[in-house]
Amino acid sequence: MERACPLEMTSKQRGLDPQPLIVSYSYSGNTHRIAKSIQELTGGDRYEIYPWQPYPMAFPELLNQVKKEVEHGYHPILLPGAPSPVSYQVIFAGSPNWCGTVAPPLASWLYKNDLSGKILLPFDSHCGGVPADFRKDIMKLCPKADVREPLEVIGDGGGLVKERIRKWIQENLIFNG
Repeated sequence: MERACPLEMTSKQRGLDPQPLIVSYSYSGNTHRIAKSIQELTGGDRYEIYPWQPYPMAFPELLNQVKKEVEHGYHPILLPGAPSPVSYQVIFAGSPNWCGTVAPPLASWLYKNDLSGKILLPFDSHCGGVPADFRKDIMKLCPKADVREPLEVIGDGGGLVKERIRKWIQENLIFNG
């Protein structure tokens, strides 16, 4: 007899969507490409979040603004349209690593949604820079969620990103795929 994966059992018992929600903010597109790979592997629903006010294109201005936002715990207003996470048990949440933490647009989405009892799988893209502890940072934003170990990817992860994602998902006991 084949054993059901933990997500299927939990979802069916609670009447929740058995598919995960994949929410991401991306400045350069790298994080969205990782989110797309997660969607391809899980069959989940994917949504890209965007701040109401776009970030500057020039790197010095971007860095200056991001440093101020992170320092002050700023949560920007997001464009409308994000799906409600209420019916999902598992949520993948991704952003770039900005100044060693979650980018303010994703922090805003996490902060403004009640994710109590949800399983959160954080993922981030980065280019080296400041090390981050996405798990700790997201646990502060969502103290009643089950925040699992994050996936950190340099750039868009290249050709092996799907295998890394598959292994990460299996290590976090979400899917058998």
